[in-house]
Formats: sequence, structure tokens, C-alpha cells
Amino acid sequence: MIDRIEQRVLEVAKYTIETGATVRDTAKVFGVGKSTIHLDLSERLPKINRNLAEEVEIVLNTNFNEKHIRGGEATRKKYQRIS
Repeated sequence: MIDRIEQRVLEVAKYTIETGATVRDTAKVFGVGKSTIHLDLSERLPKINRNLAEEVEIVLNTNFNEKHIRGGEATRKKYQRIS
């Protein structure tokens, strides 16, 4: 079972780096919860592969810093459809 988790962590990390996907989008692709993805990337990955964890951290920080922009875009589109 441990090997399966480690394999998922590495797959999630590679997917996140390649696509720049958010935690929420990644969770949908892998069929697990946001909390699981966050745990995989923030706690498990550094123990498995530190270099990969640093690359993922850059993507996660970028997504974190841009989330208010994406939220504003979603709200704008919502109200454009209504009017």
C-alpha cells in the first residue's frame, strides 16, 4: 500500500508541474479530495523527492498568489451571464 501512495504522490507532482493545475483541478483528475492532494504535495513529497517538491512548491505558490484573480474572473463571468 505504501508503494501505491508513493506512486500517486509522484504522479500528482509531475502532473502539477507539467500542467500548473490547481489543487482542486488535480484532485478532480486523480479522483481524490483536495486535502489528499495537499497532503501529498506538502508533506509526503518532500520526504520522497526534495527536488521535485521544490518545483511543485513554485507552482503551488503561483496558484496561491493568483487565486484572487481567478475568483474575480469567475464572479465577473457569472454576472455577465445574468445580465
